[in-house]
Amino acid sequence: MKILIVEDDSRAAHYLTKGLTESGHQCDVAEDGETGLHMAISGQYDVLIVDRMLPKLDGLALVAAYRATGRNTPVMILSALGEVDDRIHGLRAGGDDYLVKPYAFGELLARLNALTRRSQPTASAELLTVADLEIDRSKHRVTRAGQRILLQPREFRLLEYLMRHADQVVTRTMLLEQVWDYHFDPQTNVIEVHISRLRRKIDRDFNSPLLHTIRGAGYRLGVLPEE
Repeated sequence: MKILIVEDDSRAAHYLTKGLTESGHQCDVAEDGETGLHMAISGQYDVLIVDRMLPKLDGLALVAAYRATGRNTPVMILSALGEVDDRIHGLRAGGDDYLVKPYAFGELLARLNALTRRSQPTASAELLTVADLEIDRSKHRVTRAGQRILLQPREFRLLEYLMRHADQVVTRTMLLEQVWDYHFDPQTNVIEVHISRLRRKIDRDFNSPLLHTIRGAGYRLGVLPEE
C-alpha cells in the first residue's frame, strides 16, 4: 500500500513509518493538517492515517475537507481521545476507522489491511477497460483496439490486477501478495519476467504503451500524461 501519514509528533511518525515500511508499504509523511490535506488531494494513496490533533488544520477538519472533494480513500484517525462521543465525531467527519492511542502496531496494521480490503473494487465487474485495452472476465478474453491478445493464466491474472488498479503505482510486494499469494521468494525475478512478457503482448504492436515501469516504485498501467 501507499500510505500518507499526517502526524506532527516526529517520534510517532517515525515509529509508524518504520513499522509500515518494514511491512512492505510505502509511506509519505506530513507534519501539519494543511500540508496533509494538500498531499492527500494531490497524491494517490491507498489509505490515509490522520492524527486528530494537528497544527494549522486539525485532523477532523482535514478529513471533512478531503471528503468534500468527493474522494473515498479509506481514512484511519489516530487520537488520544477515546470516549464514545470522540469516536462518533471522528467517524461522522469522514473517518473509516478510529484507533485510540496508545495502540499496538499489530492492531493498526490489521485494521489498515481490513480497510483496504473493503475498498477494493468488487470482483463482480466482468468487463474492465483501460484506454483501448479490454478484459472480459466472463469469456477470459483480452483485446486491444479490437485485436485479440492471448495470455497465459498467470499473465491474465496479473493484467486483471493491474487493470483494477489502473493509473496507480503497484509495488512488487502488492503483486506477490495479490497475484502470487507469496508462493515465491520476494527476491525472485518472477514478477519482472511476467511483466516483460505481458508488456510484449499488450504494447509491442501498438503505438501507445500502457504498461510502465516506475523506477524504484513498481508498475503502472495506463496512459501517462504528456509532460
